[in-house]
Amino acid sequence: MKAITIALLFFIAMTPQAKPIAIVVHGGAGRIDRDALTPERERLYHATLEQSLRAGHTILKRGGSALDAVEAAIVIMEDAPVFNAGRGAVFTAEGKNELDASIMDGRALQAGAVGGVTTVKNPIRAARAVMEKSPHVLFTNQGAEKFASDNGLEIVDPKYFFTERRWKQIQKWLKQQEATAKPQATAEPDRHADYFGTVGCVALDAKGNIAAGTSTGGMTGKRFGRIGDSPIIGAGTYADNRTAGISCTGHGEYFIRHAVAHDISARIAYIKESLAKAATDVVHTVLKQAGGSGGIIGIDAQGNVVMEFNTNAMTRGSIDTTGNLKTAIFK
Repeated sequence: MKAITIALLFFIAMTPQAKPIAIVVHGGAGRIDRDALTPERERLYHATLEQSLRAGHTILKRGGSALDAVEAAIVIMEDAPVFNAGRGAVFTAEGKNELDASIMDGRALQAGAVGGVTTVKNPIRAARAVMEKSPHVLFTNQGAEKFASDNGLEIVDPKYFFTERRWKQIQKWLKQQEATAKPQATAEPDRHADYFGTVGCVALDAKGNIAAGTSTGGMTGKRFGRIGDSPIIGAGTYADNRTAGISCTGHGEYFIRHAVAHDISARIAYIKESLAKAATDVVHTVLKQAGGSGGIIGIDAQGNVVMEFNTNAMTRGSIDTTGNLKTAIFK
């Protein structure tokens, strides 16, 4: 009996133990009037975040990859018109929906992204295809759309992305520009009233791999093929198994200038900051001092989760290493 017990203990000791799993998502950070948020829209935010989290977490629980979990979670949010991504994307000044997305695998720092697509139903799927089926990182506009079509991804009529809510927002923005007599060529995109957008996800799987992804419709009233931080690796998205995975949301120009996602990872790698401290310093000091607003979500190699933002709201949620699920909007 003693020999059997010793053998069993030896077997357990030699069997690779599954590492903790965790997932975190965001649906955008910005200014939102709590009093103006209807109960129905608030319910939709929470319900969609939970659906997204559960879709990704189910994959992780079954031993699936962080990449699969991130893609599944973001597809849910792209298909839900409540967020500024996929079907809920905002309109450009020309009345179009131009979508950006990126994804990164922390195992070998592989990444893929698309920018300015108008016919790809799920830009996050196209971003992953770029990573896995091409030698490149970023495709834009018609080239990205042709690549997606050639690789069998679902292509839709641009009208698919139309929603009445977003159309009213661009009409309001255009009237505001006319009232100020400011030429559209120099007009500031609407980053104040309609800054509540962009979706993202970070996941840690049982093999210790981290993946991150981000998808967006950009800013209401953006011009000339403007692309923000979401498809820029190191700015809006970054993942490294040795440090953390990060997905950002906010005023993209600031996230690009300060390489926010990579900066957080670098602080962990080079000066041994915790994910929590690095995220806090970058979001509340670096970004704020520069005039940038927004937030980030992240998971580190140990499964610690952060959801940090310097605005009054960020739709967000997580399932941590203990399996605890939570969603939130305000601070």
